[in-house]
Amino acid sequence: MPDHVELRSGTYADSVTLLQVSREVQQLPGVRTAQVAMATPLNVEVLERMGFTLPAEATVNHLVVALRLDDEDSDGDGIDVDTVRAEVDRVLDESRRAPSGPTEEAPPRTTGTALRRRPGALVVVSVPGASAALEAMDALQSGSDVMVFSDNVPVAQEVALKRYADGRGLLVMGPDCGTAVVDGLGLGFANVVSPGPVGLVAASGTGCQQVLALLDHAGVGVTTAYGVGGRDLSADVGGLATRTALARLDADPAVELAVLISKPPAEEVARDLAAYTETLGTPVHLALLGAGRPDLTRATEDLLRTLGRPVPTWPVSGTTRTVTGGRLHGLFVGGTMKQEAEVLVSAAGLDPLRYELVDFGDDEYTTGRAHPMIDPSLRLERLADVAADPDTGVLLLDVVLGHGAEADPAASLAPAIRDLRPPVVITVVGTARDPQGLQRQVAALADAGAEVHLSNAGATRRALEILGVA
Repeated sequence: MPDHVELRSGTYADSVTLLQVSREVQQLPGVRTAQVAMATPLNVEVLERMGFTLPAEATVNHLVVALRLDDEDSDGDGIDVDTVRAEVDRVLDESRRAPSGPTEEAPPRTTGTALRRRPGALVVVSVPGASAALEAMDALQSGSDVMVFSDNVPVAQEVALKRYADGRGLLVMGPDCGTAVVDGLGLGFANVVSPGPVGLVAASGTGCQQVLALLDHAGVGVTTAYGVGGRDLSADVGGLATRTALARLDADPAVELAVLISKPPAEEVARDLAAYTETLGTPVHLALLGAGRPDLTRATEDLLRTLGRPVPTWPVSGTTRTVTGGRLHGLFVGGTMKQEAEVLVSAAGLDPLRYELVDFGDDEYTTGRAHPMIDPSLRLERLADVAADPDTGVLLLDVVLGHGAEADPAASLAPAIRDLRPPVVITVVGTARDPQGLQRQVAALADAGAEVHLSNAGATRRALEILGVA
């Protein structure tokens, strides 16, 4: 039957809620595809790439309900559009329904009101980027540290927040701080780890998670991991939050060794921070990505040797085919995973025309929609496209586990990679106690024909080996 597309005005829900609605409706027998989303330019583009035709009057103020149903069989059986639309209404209504039962007090409506009730509490800001700096400043003016999960925050606002915080001994984690562990409590996309002697400062969300996962596999715990946002070691920001975070770890008697993790930093900032670490009483191990520097796995191995711990063999599960030639396509949900792969691929001398690496967590892909660790639909579509390209020689992907991430990423990725022509190499970043079940995820992807690594650097080198480059 033909597609059904409708616009609804005066209806809004956030992208995570609409993702849940889409998934629940798509589980109905006879529903091939169901996409319920706000009509942002990016969502419109995605729907059009899926073959849906949207009315010309669609704007960001419209909710789109796009349905594709199976054809009716010869007996006339099958689901009808009205039934599916009714299910969309039901799930949307259920998502809006407030919890039942009395409450002792009304929830606070502003950051300032909340902090008057809980002065000094760590504030987590997760609002559209245009509004994030205002909420963060309210927190700082109330004397609280703040974690800015929001992305799309202008760098000038980041600098202003961090300069204000620096003058008051406060810490700004972020913007775009995806991961942190404070007093053993995971925030954002946080893996489940045991407490231990290592403290992390990370200008990198998935870089922090990669080191957490490797340390956990080696039996080393982490009590504190401060995320400072991917731009903190840029020339514009100058490591403002990194200095504060390192000083806090230095003052913590439980931290025997600190680690500074970053995407490729500005060289002058890296030099200044390296000099700063020499003034601290706690040893600081540098894990800064970039040409000529150790990758995160090798940096973690060096850290283990410093601690006097054995370096384990990093696990690899499953096998995949080898090929000769072709292009490498890296489709990542973790920005640092992509950047680490880029450093390694470049160092191997692979012709730039022979590879393409994409970070689906970049701001251009997350405006108006959930992060790809929550909503994998964009990457799954791109995966189908590049897998069908006869020039594709190998596919390199990552899966990031932990609280806040997709509940069962292998459930959608394993069917998508099964029986693909190109070899598939996947990094699964996670720990044994993550809610998704690390071994269950690894087994499902390996059973689907992928070769699965815990180390992103190891996976990248394996992809290059398959191409005959390494």
